Amino acid sequence: MNSQINDVLRRQNNCVHFLAMATLAIGLSLPSAPTNAQTQISLQLTPMVVLNDRGGLLHEKLRQLRQLRRSNQPVRITGAICYSTCTLYLGLPQTCVSPNTIFGFHGPSSYGRALSPKLFERTSRLVASQYPRGLKQWYLNTGRFKIGSLYKMKGSKIINMGVRAC
Repeated sequence: MNSQINDVLRRQNNCVHFLAMATLAIGLSLPSAPTNAQTQISLQLTPMVVLNDRGGLLHEKLRQLRQLRRSNQPVRITGAICYSTCTLYLGLPQTCVSPNTIFGFHGPSSYGRALSPKLFERTSRLVASQYPRGLKQWYLNTGRFKIGSLYKMKGSKIINMGVRAC
């Protein structure tokens, strides 16, 4: 009787061991598929679509640009206009633009008032540092000297300066 009980216990133990190993094997193989799917999904960020943005405060836009650079979230500028600090998105490698969007550039000011020459130079260079090379040169040579109104440029010209088209 004792040997029969031991035999049954041994078979149950083997069965439990087999089920535990099978469950472990299945458990180890399954998470890799969802993990890959989660990784792929998290890398496919929804684009930020910019529509008719008239700009805003420089320090706020610079903060937003830092976040966009870190996340690598795509930026699509497809509205009718993108003025002032909105144009800073053009320096992000993940930005694309519509050839029909009108971009408006101006020099740095404090709510439309002229800055001191030293602050004007420093802020102009900070703004220009956000732009791709061709646009940066144009801004430093021309764009920054218009205060109180805008230099307007079509997206097609921006694309010719090296920014990707949407």
